[in-house]
Amino acid sequence: MSIEFLLGTNKEKWLEHSPVPLFISHRTLRRRKSMPIAQVDWCLDSGGFTELSLHGRWETTPEVYVQAVRRYSNEIGRLRWASQQDFMCEPAMLERTGLSIREHQRLTIENFLALRSLASDLPFIPVLQGQTLDDYLRHMDQFDRAGISLLHEPIVGVGSVCRRQATSEIVEIISGIARTGVKLHGFGMKTLGLRRVHQLMGSADSMAWSFTARRQQIRLPDCTHKARRCSDCLTFAMKWRSELLSSLEKSEGR
Repeated sequence: MSIEFLLGTNKEKWLEHSPVPLFISHRTLRRRKSMPIAQVDWCLDSGGFTELSLHGRWETTPEVYVQAVRRYSNEIGRLRWASQQDFMCEPAMLERTGLSIREHQRLTIENFLALRSLASDLPFIPVLQGQTLDDYLRHMDQFDRAGISLLHEPIVGVGSVCRRQATSEIVEIISGIARTGVKLHGFGMKTLGLRRVHQLMGSADSMAWSFTARRQQIRLPDCTHKARRCSDCLTFAMKWRSELLSSLEKSEGR
């Protein structure tokens, strides 16, 4: 199994003692006066889904985001990559912004070019957006025409798929993009989606473990935390992660 799984969390202190790579949002870190010192590699989510949902636009400018990412890179350390400030293409998000898929794609490329221009030394990754496979492939062509060859990027995010993982769309989209040779990262992947497409991806992240603990009211018998559920518990997150990876390995043998 070649996919690397990043454990999503909103607990930045986990950077100091997690045994596995983490995925943390800019919105979790942005207001901290002091930063944890990472003892593990990690990647940064731009927090775009929340920001666009709240405001219908990006209120965080590229300049402010670059300043924040530079601080995380310098003070936390071990930052592997940071997601660009992309524009998601779910129908609800298009309604929120009042813009079309093509406009979201154009703005996503413009943002990536701005980030690279402002800080070519920081590890920003591009994100493909769309609804159909044709949308994503068109977005790839648009990146190429803008001078960004996604084949030469170490990893490329695939956005707007987390709510379609129970359908055949996820397989069509991921397999169609993967055939181009681009190394992909899946944002907010769920167990079902990972079982279907993990062999086609370089990496993925998920906080589904927290949702599972909250929904199923799970509290491990040996846990000593005060919370009634393990929705913020690294012990449970690691158990969930181990079971997930085991299930992915078994699915490969079918």
